[in-house]
Amino acid sequence: MKIFPRPTLRLFCALLLAFAMPVTAQAQNPGLDRLPMVGNQPDLVPPLATDLSPELQPRAVQKAMRKVADWQLARVQGHYNTNWTMGALYTGFMAASAATGNSKYRNAMKEMGKSLHWQLGPHFNYADDNVIAQTYLELYMRHHDPVMIATVRDQFDRALKVPIDHKDQKDILWWWCDALFMAPPAWARMYKVTGNHAYLDYMNREWWTTSSRLYDSREHLYSRDATYLNRSEANGRKLFWSRGNGWVLAGLVRVIEYMPEDYPDRPKFVAQYKEMAASVASLQGDDGLWRPGLLNAGAYPLPEVSGSAFYTYALAWGVNHGILDSSSYTPVIARAWKGLISHIYSDGRLGCIQPVGAAPDQYKASSSYTFGVGAFLLAGSEVNTLSVNLAKHAR
Repeated sequence: MKIFPRPTLRLFCALLLAFAMPVTAQAQNPGLDRLPMVGNQPDLVPPLATDLSPELQPRAVQKAMRKVADWQLARVQGHYNTNWTMGALYTGFMAASAATGNSKYRNAMKEMGKSLHWQLGPHFNYADDNVIAQTYLELYMRHHDPVMIATVRDQFDRALKVPIDHKDQKDILWWWCDALFMAPPAWARMYKVTGNHAYLDYMNREWWTTSSRLYDSREHLYSRDATYLNRSEANGRKLFWSRGNGWVLAGLVRVIEYMPEDYPDRPKFVAQYKEMAASVASLQGDDGLWRPGLLNAGAYPLPEVSGSAFYTYALAWGVNHGILDSSSYTPVIARAWKGLISHIYSDGRLGCIQPVGAAPDQYKASSSYTFGVGAFLLAGSEVNTLSVNLAKHAR
């Protein structure tokens, strides 16, 4: 019997899922229904919130963040796991504490790590199972407890010793664009806490291997994976998934954030970030948000909040760090934040989040999932910083 290389086997399994199953959360992720509190889209929900303001003022931004974070934390506390759907949420909780000054979200993440014994997901060096490492590493930066990153360091050190042959483009470690949010920021953080450039070099090599396969140099957007390279929307334009590109743009800033100014390939990361930022900004909807299919917005009646939140986060980060022009991008960010706020319900539920999937799809306005909340909290953290900076300049 022929034994396929692991990345080839993963791609084969993904193809089977993509073509053999209907587009539903449970179908694409058979174990999703066994992961408590990942999300749902009920028919009955409270009215939308009327006590929030879209103004770019710290008090208003933080109020919206706390409302959403408190609702989500109450649902997931005691149900922690290493799945990527939760791992993305954990990054948002860490950002929420930093922005609001309320340590309870970060303390909850410390309890999460303890309850999971600081373990990663079950598959060795698999991006989705590594996203939780970002939170462990950020907690380590604060508490300096080596137990927090012992498993991460052991696995990453083992990965450094595994040869990967890139002569065959099918042999790609991070073969789906979402992976660029899941794993690379963890590798960048491991470099930060150790000072070992080997982690950064590994991440750098694998990022550009994925980019060479999935990045469209004309549209400045990523295909979800190789099976989508030649797929088109109903209007004939190429299919680019909003959330998938949100994962990438957010991944870029979370890598650049910990990359030294003198790192040889830093300019390449910044250049791709600027290209994508410009492309994304040009596709913003009238309501400030982005539809699931970026190049066929008219086919999707509802905005997609998770992708929109990742864009808001990444664009605000760029303005805050002087990489993007403030006069050009601040209006984009302000419209996006206003749009995000409009999908918060009175109890704190954040709606219009596309369920787990791999391509643009339809869903209910009530649809709320943990990873989208994580994206929103990341967005809020950078919008909060932007609002503080704007207030300073107004004085």
